[in-house]
Amino acid sequence: MSQPHLHLQPEAIYPFDARGVAKRFRHAAIFGALDSLQPGETMRFSNDHDPLPLLAQLEQRYGDRIGVVYQQREPGVIVIDFSVR
Repeated sequence: MSQPHLHLQPEAIYPFDARGVAKRFRHAAIFGALDSLQPGETMRFSNDHDPLPLLAQLEQRYGDRIGVVYQQREPGVIVIDFSVR
């Protein structure tokens, strides 16, 4: 039996690899993951391309409640930390 996730570490970083999510579900899955984070938590997003349309949607949906920091930005390898404020 698995234990429920209790959000005990405010500095926790949770990985989200978008490459493993079907494209038609990807943005909904990302929004769901971000909605489940508590202030101080971070989702480390990995993708094979720079998600500029997604970033615009995040800005509209969350405003300044989500911090965006690129950890890696190379052709074919994008890693972004989305942090909840």
